[in-house]
Amino acid sequence: MCGIVAYIGQREAYPIIIKGLRRLEYRGYDSAGVALLNGDMRIFKVAGKVDDLEGVTAGKNLGGTIGIGHTRWATHGAPNTINAHPHISHNKKLAIIHNGIIENYASLKTELLKRGHVFESDTDTEVLIHLIEDIEQKEGVSLEEAVRIALTQVIGAYAIVIASEDNPNKLIAARKSSPMVIGIGDGEFFIASDATPLIEYTRDVVYLNDEEIAIVEPGKKLQLKNLQNEESIPYIQELQMQLDMIEKGGYDHYMLKEIYEQPNSIKDSMRGRLGIGNRIQLGGIVEYENKIMQAKRIIVIACGTSWHAGLVAEYLFEDLARIPVEVEYASEFRYRNPVIGEDDVVIAISQSGETADTLAAIEMAKSKGATVLGICNVVGSSISRATHAGSYTHAGPEIGVASTKAFTAQVTVLTLMALSIARKKGSITESQFQEMAIALTRIPEQVAEVLKTEPYLKVIAEEYKDVAHFLYLGRGYNFPVALEGALKLKEISYIHAEGYPAAEMKHGPIALIDENMPVVVLATNMSAYEKIISNMQEVKARKGRIIAIVSEHDDALDSIAEHVITIPKTSEALTPLLSVIPLQLLAYHIAVMRGCNVDQPRNLAKSVTVE
Repeated sequence: MCGIVAYIGQREAYPIIIKGLRRLEYRGYDSAGVALLNGDMRIFKVAGKVDDLEGVTAGKNLGGTIGIGHTRWATHGAPNTINAHPHISHNKKLAIIHNGIIENYASLKTELLKRGHVFESDTDTEVLIHLIEDIEQKEGVSLEEAVRIALTQVIGAYAIVIASEDNPNKLIAARKSSPMVIGIGDGEFFIASDATPLIEYTRDVVYLNDEEIAIVEPGKKLQLKNLQNEESIPYIQELQMQLDMIEKGGYDHYMLKEIYEQPNSIKDSMRGRLGIGNRIQLGGIVEYENKIMQAKRIIVIACGTSWHAGLVAEYLFEDLARIPVEVEYASEFRYRNPVIGEDDVVIAISQSGETADTLAAIEMAKSKGATVLGICNVVGSSISRATHAGSYTHAGPEIGVASTKAFTAQVTVLTLMALSIARKKGSITESQFQEMAIALTRIPEQVAEVLKTEPYLKVIAEEYKDVAHFLYLGRGYNFPVALEGALKLKEISYIHAEGYPAAEMKHGPIALIDENMPVVVLATNMSAYEKIISNMQEVKARKGRIIAIVSEHDDALDSIAEHVITIPKTSEALTPLLSVIPLQLLAYHIAVMRGCNVDQPRNLAKSVTVE
């Protein structure tokens, strides 16, 4: 869940590492550090941000063309300077940075203590570098061999980079269940936990596979081997990301930029898939469409915002394609003993493609014979490689921790998938299909229309920025949107918020409603319109303050709601792509007005790559 950057080559390493760590700040972290090699090993680290690290290094000797840097999100040990990375070996010759968790670190530490090792931190990472040193010295093997042997003894997840005073022209990297990418330059190498620190230096990258070790030396070819000591040929890919994609582009925050990118990200997620004559072609899953049509059921596994997109998919596939769907939290699914078999299709959804619980759930589903399809945003990510097939969302890099454009991109791809299957099954008529396909092509321009409501949403935010609680209500397709709206608000503004099916209000939440409780009501679905109005009347009777999201030309709610936000009319199944936009903007402006760090909310990380 933290950031890794390393460099080896002819350039000064420190500026590259610091810039890379800044690129990775969106991942969330509580401490930062860097190790530089130039004859000796110099380590600088601090509890705090990259700015604090730069304060610590000011005026120091920062020379060297080899270095490793890290931003840490605390797992083992408190978020302090001692526990910050890099960590060093007992003999002070080796330094390591590490993402992930070594689950058997306690037993390894006990054994190393018996052998005379002394530890300075509370981390599992320090145990790993001591183990590597112990093997290197006692068995008299090379550094890369010591790393390989050590990794056969650890249980858990890791992405590591190791630097050595005794091997001053070499870095060792390895991964298991935690992402790592290597950028290949002209006689130089860049290593990072994702591609964002690499894009201004190289387009050629190699994504490490699980249990793969990389040995990088300036001027030499990248060497890869697995834990069985078998060498492999690196698969070099061209990085599709552009530098301007990960910069703010004049916006105050990445989150606001990404909200405004949604007309394009939705369009890009449809590009090449919804074509002439409204023919849908999802190339990534085309050979599995018959399997989906014949599936006994679809199981969607995801976490957080992706889980909410999965709930929308449940309505889409059951309503359009008439296939039973279950939506599971990946974190719960993996620890149950679910009934799952060869007739089931599993759809795994993840923005990063690295979510640890979702990856574990994928492996369990595959072990039981299910067909597993992935929907993710990052080319070369672990989930895209672990699944049988899948589709990318083409949303572009999402830097803000609170997911926005990833949600609408995921819903767009899921809608295309459900529509394609429904048409081929004959569960909807051709006219129904054409109507929805045409409506889908209009969504990007309609999202642009919704974005014009931002000034009014800013006024609403000013009125409610100091409340303690929010309630979000929705029915049908808009119930998942209510959940997503509540999640956005609590993620970035730290206001307690809950999303509920509107019909469930009388089964508990209505007890909370008074003049201090704002209630956001998603009132765009015509199939339950009268019932939604009834719910709003119940809120108003208890002095609740109503913020209503309605379809255009609906004036009936003006006398009931204190605030009415209008969105364009579309097919009911497509309303989540529009109704979620005002909720994203409302949460954003409330958070800004409360002085919160919108892009890096407290305690959160962008990619949850550990349990």
